[in-house]
Amino acid sequence: MDYAGEVLEGSPRAVARLISMLENEDPRAYEHMRKLYLHTGRAYVVGITGSPGAGKSTLTDKLAFALRKRGLTLGILAVDPSSPFTGGAVLGDRIRMSRLNQDPGVFIRSMATRGFLGGLARAAGEVIKVLDAFGKDVILVETVGVGQDEVDIVGVADTTCVVLVPGLGDAIQSMKAGVMEIADLFVINKADRPGSDQLWAEVNLRIEQDHEIKGGDWLPPVVKTVAVEDQGIDGLVEALDRHRDHLERTGQLEERRRDRARKETLQLVHDRLFRLARERLADSGRLDRLVEEILRRERDPYSLASELLESWLDIRPEDKEKT
Repeated sequence: MDYAGEVLEGSPRAVARLISMLENEDPRAYEHMRKLYLHTGRAYVVGITGSPGAGKSTLTDKLAFALRKRGLTLGILAVDPSSPFTGGAVLGDRIRMSRLNQDPGVFIRSMATRGFLGGLARAAGEVIKVLDAFGKDVILVETVGVGQDEVDIVGVADTTCVVLVPGLGDAIQSMKAGVMEIADLFVINKADRPGSDQLWAEVNLRIEQDHEIKGGDWLPPVVKTVAVEDQGIDGLVEALDRHRDHLERTGQLEERRRDRARKETLQLVHDRLFRLARERLADSGRLDRLVEEILRRERDPYSLASELLESWLDIRPEDKEKT
């Protein structure tokens, strides 16, 4: 079937099936992705990350409603932990966003990490492209909430929101984890709890200290929300608008996307080389024979890797030192 054509024609069913193919690493999906790629690049991607219990799902839900009121169409990608039995998403954010799930202007998909670290699923970047080609104006990506490893979102989002909550030590954890460095703006959710003012002051102090050391032309704002009560959401939308305007005005949005395309291309090359090696070595049994030679110290893995790459890729003599 021509899933790419159906996606471009607006078929939610084709979107769902193509996403499933990407999750399952079905090689047939990439032929459809080739066709879709020329129709991507219009959607704005907002990442929502933070520790478990910070209220990211509720915040995403309320933010989505606010954006829909503006007439914007949305894609929502909610990355959940994996079931140890099925590999599927455990939490199922579509259940918690049931009202949005009935909105034809919103496409919601839960994805499982399937053991992939960094708070995202392996296929998340490709799924974002599908939703982009599907015509969504804004794509919200809610990460799984894995704490200190949750920094991969910066590789797919145009704006990254880090959600903190009083009473869980988020400020201290984020300062240790490097999450402060990926945030374009901070959201202190559940701001009606005791300690929210102190958390706001601590985060702002750290932002100012980092700004003095590293400089830069953007000072991440700190927005207070009580998502469950729908409080502070308008302020969050305004902060997102300001950051997008800043990126577009300074040319940083194009630069971020250029850097992303560069990394994605290198990752695709890496993945294809790995599949090539697996097909040519593992499936033929040659890998086991080479491993035995390495264990007997008849060969070393470094020279062997270079030799294999040279033979497969027809590497020129002047490039050999780089391999």
